[in-house]
Amino acid sequence: MNSSMTLQNSTRITLEWYDYTIFSIMFAVSTSAGIYYGCLGKKQKTISGYLLGNKRINALPIALSVAVGHFSAITLMVAPADVYKYGAFQWLGCISMVLLVILSVYIYFPVFFNLQLTSAYEYLERRFDKKTKLLASILYLLCEFIFLAVAVYTPSLALSTSTGIHVHLISSTTCAICVFYTAIGGLQTVVWTDLFQFGVIIVSMLTVSIIGTISSGGFISVWENALKGDRLNIFDFDPNPTKRDSFWTYFFGYTAHFTNYISLTQSGLQKFLALPTFRESVWSVIYVAISLSIVYTFIVFIGLLMYAQYSKCDPFTRKKIQRHEQILPYYIMDVAGHVPGVSGFFLVALFCASLSTISSSLNGIAGVIYKDFLYKFLNENIKEKTVTNILKLIVALCGIAIIGLVLIMQHLGDIIPLATSIAAMSQGPSMGMFTLGVLFPKANAEGAFYGAIGGFIFTASIGMPLKFYNLEKTFAYPSKSLSVENCSASNQTAEFEFQHINHSLVQSSTSSPYFASKRKRTEEKLPPFMFRISHFYHTFLGALVTVMLGLVISYFTNKGDSITDKTFLTPFVHKFVPHKLDKREMQNLVKHTRNK
Repeated sequence: MNSSMTLQNSTRITLEWYDYTIFSIMFAVSTSAGIYYGCLGKKQKTISGYLLGNKRINALPIALSVAVGHFSAITLMVAPADVYKYGAFQWLGCISMVLLVILSVYIYFPVFFNLQLTSAYEYLERRFDKKTKLLASILYLLCEFIFLAVAVYTPSLALSTSTGIHVHLISSTTCAICVFYTAIGGLQTVVWTDLFQFGVIIVSMLTVSIIGTISSGGFISVWENALKGDRLNIFDFDPNPTKRDSFWTYFFGYTAHFTNYISLTQSGLQKFLALPTFRESVWSVIYVAISLSIVYTFIVFIGLLMYAQYSKCDPFTRKKIQRHEQILPYYIMDVAGHVPGVSGFFLVALFCASLSTISSSLNGIAGVIYKDFLYKFLNENIKEKTVTNILKLIVALCGIAIIGLVLIMQHLGDIIPLATSIAAMSQGPSMGMFTLGVLFPKANAEGAFYGAIGGFIFTASIGMPLKFYNLEKTFAYPSKSLSVENCSASNQTAEFEFQHINHSLVQSSTSSPYFASKRKRTEEKLPPFMFRISHFYHTFLGALVTVMLGLVISYFTNKGDSITDKTFLTPFVHKFVPHKLDKREMQNLVKHTRNK
């Protein structure tokens, strides 16, 4: 029997031998890369080799590794459903890519590349002080551990509900394999396995796009359906921040999110610092922007394909699925169930997205924990080989911790969206601290530290209540129209009903529940304005509050602070900074003054 896929309320995929073969090849390639770089040819015996690949990796592999590390299985599952439900706004992320390149190349990278850091947060210690660095490192670790647990849990649950294999076994096996090749192979293994996994994801999306286009009657038919369903009306310039999607939510919100994750966290910045020259880092971030634009174009098109298929008979309304985030696997089973291997290949793509995210983050986490927390307690004469063994041990222990978090998450139910919100709250303050450092010479340690705390509190004060209102069903962003006019009468329902399920695919922070109702919501029933601000703005607002509060605090606490060294500032700010005299210039000035 081929990969059988039946459309039932509880969908199930039967994996055949060729599906398991695809899984085996994917895991074998990843593991082989770890063995090669860790045990055979190019062993990683130094800190630079383990964390930076000895600066011998080219711009394109680094770029694809950064790109695939950015989107996880959550993105692949939720983003197309988001397009189906809310429209093709995700494509505006391509504009954010252009802004990402500009901000990275002209503001952040010149500073970081000149300093040649091992940990991104070393910069904050040099520019400000130790407590600021530790705050940023803790926020990063908090965000990464929560996000990684969700990233492991999501595809594991998808495979578990599809095959009947216990979710604990799947998540533990996945983590163990990822930890193995990441721990023994270092950054070079992470980059080359990411390159392979990126290819699998692209081929998977291309396959779904081709089959879906044929099933929908061609590209013109898909486009016409999208136009009729208002899915392509994405250039909404309304500045109202309570609108879930608009041009400005992507211009400001997505740009801040992409810039922070790709250019200002250890997971992303570490890879750019592994390049031998600044010029290559510039080309690499350009390649990142291009590759992510391609991925999001695929995501938008797949979302439009699903709308073309279900524009007149929404499967959620018919209770064929329990939440809209499940529509992509349902769609694949619907249009590609007759094609052997497609279902297995789709699940492999989910695991590739998850593995790439986990491996990139584990390597980054190891660098942060070693450099920012353990380094000062170790002997200065410690051997490089001993340090690499310590880094491998950190990766292994972090993998065990993630497995433990996954086991806990299975029993937390609707606390998972809350956990992802907590992780998101750390992004804005972290970005704000780096921005204060590179752009504002007058910013000091007190301003950066307490500004970040204020930014975190502000983001939490608007993000947590929003999640609470979502979970309590008292507020939700309206979706585009969803019809059931061509469904059989027995399958129709009068209105949408959001259903809680104990074990379901995790709800991403980029998706909000929708509760349709024929009763008009009145202003009196809506939550306060600040709690309705689109979650896409949260990183941007967190960074903005951190910068503004940091500047105010710096102004009142600046008591004879020394002139900021220009090496800590982005180049175009240098002309606003007084020249800092070196020792020889100071002696000449004193001598000249005495002669007068």
